[in-house]
Amino acid sequence: MNLTLSQRLSLAFCLLLLVCCGASAWLQIRANIMHEKEVVQGLSLGLARSIALDAQLMQADEEGGAQGPASEGLGPAAVRRLFGKLMTVNPSVEVYLLDNDGRIVGHAAPAGHLKRDHVNLAPIQRLLNKEALPIQGDDPRSERGRKVFSAAFLRSGEQKIGYIYVILQSEEHDRLAARATASSVLRTTLWSMAVVAALVLVAGLIAFRLITRPLRRLTTTMQQLDTKADQLVLPEPQRGGPRDEIAILEQSFADMGARINEQWQTMRQLDHDRREVVANISHDLRTPLGSLHGYLETLSLKDETLNAADRQRYLGIALAQSQKVGRLAQALFELARLEHGSVTPELEPFSLSDLIQDVFQKFELAAQERHVRLMATLPHPAPMVRADLGMIERVLTNLFDNAIRHTPSGGEVEITVTQAQGGKVEVTVEDTGPGVPTAMRESLFRRPVALQGEYRVGGLGLLTVNRILQLHRSKIELVSEEGLGAVFRFTLDAA
Repeated sequence: MNLTLSQRLSLAFCLLLLVCCGASAWLQIRANIMHEKEVVQGLSLGLARSIALDAQLMQADEEGGAQGPASEGLGPAAVRRLFGKLMTVNPSVEVYLLDNDGRIVGHAAPAGHLKRDHVNLAPIQRLLNKEALPIQGDDPRSERGRKVFSAAFLRSGEQKIGYIYVILQSEEHDRLAARATASSVLRTTLWSMAVVAALVLVAGLIAFRLITRPLRRLTTTMQQLDTKADQLVLPEPQRGGPRDEIAILEQSFADMGARINEQWQTMRQLDHDRREVVANISHDLRTPLGSLHGYLETLSLKDETLNAADRQRYLGIALAQSQKVGRLAQALFELARLEHGSVTPELEPFSLSDLIQDVFQKFELAAQERHVRLMATLPHPAPMVRADLGMIERVLTNLFDNAIRHTPSGGEVEITVTQAQGGKVEVTVEDTGPGVPTAMRESLFRRPVALQGEYRVGGLGLLTVNRILQLHRSKIELVSEEGLGAVFRFTLDAA
């Protein structure tokens, strides 16, 4: 059956409730019957003793009036007359005369009604020893039945000659009691059971619905993963924390769903960034490759008509464009190696001041050509850092290259090194250029962004810088405002 968890729980609860109600009704009816038997037997304990006294008096009268030898015991006719009178006065009892071995030697039962000729004496002994009631003995009118009884010794003088055995619930009593039970007690019991079952069923179904409500909400939320993963509605966390297993499961799923939402948004952003990177790199490659192809084609077609100076100029331009393509390819290769985790920093202590001096020498000519002044503010003594020397040189090279190219003539590019808290050395690279537009700050270190069709803020250089610093458990930050120049800052571990 294709049933929900709530439906299966409700069905199981209904079946269990029916079984419990049936068992309860059976136990209640049985308890009533046993209570009735105990009351009847308690009230009639002396009945057999009274009958025994009457039988002994009749026996004495017969012996006193006999002619010739004395008769032994009661005769069958006398017993039937006596027992018949007693059963006529009290139709709810059946009287039997037993010998010392439990054999039935006298009774007033109609022909064919007696099913046994022997009665077990053990229950009689228990009754005579006054054990707890009810005590049930063999029913002579049933092959296997047992009923409450009353019993007493029957004596002849001082000699015990047998027992008076009285069944307290006769066949007629059972017939009338069965009819009354079917018409009254059983009907009352069934109605009470039905009312209780209905109330418990309604309460149980309401309780199951309340208990399984978080599961239904959780199921609905999980179904959204296949259709609306980007619009996943998560359950609200409970105040004071979850209190039961279902609430804990719901809260755990909410946490997992929040992480899935974040990862989904991150994946969408990464996919968007990847598309933009591919588009930007394609643009960067298309321009120099087109220029290189054009000048080489010109040289090929007009080689005989070009003089040496023009030929050299065309070759110089083609060589410059090929170098630009080579630098871009090298940057892409380096970034790919960093992104795929194939590069591991080789940490070593070195002087950051010496490294800055080497980078200054590398950019000295480029800065002079653009009339940009390079400045450094370093503490004394020179700070030592623990990092990968080649990678940090690449970081400074990319930052200085960006700063010099975007600083106008007469501007400055300054690097500042200070001691920071927690055993860190802080490095700041600042220029006096136009700064980074606000709209580009958020994606500055995730993808290259076009600026006025001629420069990519950050470009592949800043992507490489960001990845290298991540490998050093650091990060690059832009701390300047738009229009006030670009200020980049990062920290390194002090040696």
